[in-house]
Amino acid sequence: MKIILASSNSHKLKEFKVLLNDYEIYSSNDFIAPFEIEENGKSFKENAKIKSLAVFKALKNEVQENYIVLSDDSGICVDALGGAPGIYSARYSLEANDKNNRLKLISELEKLKLNESFAHYVCALSLSTKFGTFSVSAKMYGKIITKEKGENGFGYDSLFIPANYDKTLAELSDEEKNAISHRFKALKLAKILLKTLQKAYQ
Repeated sequence: MKIILASSNSHKLKEFKVLLNDYEIYSSNDFIAPFEIEENGKSFKENAKIKSLAVFKALKNEVQENYIVLSDDSGICVDALGGAPGIYSARYSLEANDKNNRLKLISELEKLKLNESFAHYVCALSLSTKFGTFSVSAKMYGKIITKEKGENGFGYDSLFIPANYDKTLAELSDEEKNAISHRFKALKLAKILLKTLQKAYQ
């Protein structure tokens, strides 16, 4: 079964190709020109659904017949900040990029005179198909710190220490991270859906 990832993020594409290595994974850029999708949902699940449906509807009919569109909306929720940045994780800072987003998060914690806080990552996945749209989600718990550690990963990984670990995600290998990540957990659930859908596509 062939899957189109509704993202142009090369980091995400790489992760999904590893985590879904039983399937053919393509970027939406391989089929359609990138276009702006207004993520105006109030939850990770709603935004993931908005993205997968938007890309699916933009595909040609013959592609819709044979491909599934997979999107994810993920981010980090920090307890001390009332759950922020949450669904705004990717656009948290004024000039939104990974580095600036991390710097703002550190700044917000330092304003509270904190150098760490409980936090959790969320990943919501949406699969849009000719049979309808389906969603799953999962979380990874741990804590946020205000000193960056590690060179791997992306996003907030250099600030996040998973529960029962003493290293940030950015200090773990790809294999170690993928074994515990919110995205891995969500994909385990998505694979159940994919197996069911695979029978329908045969």
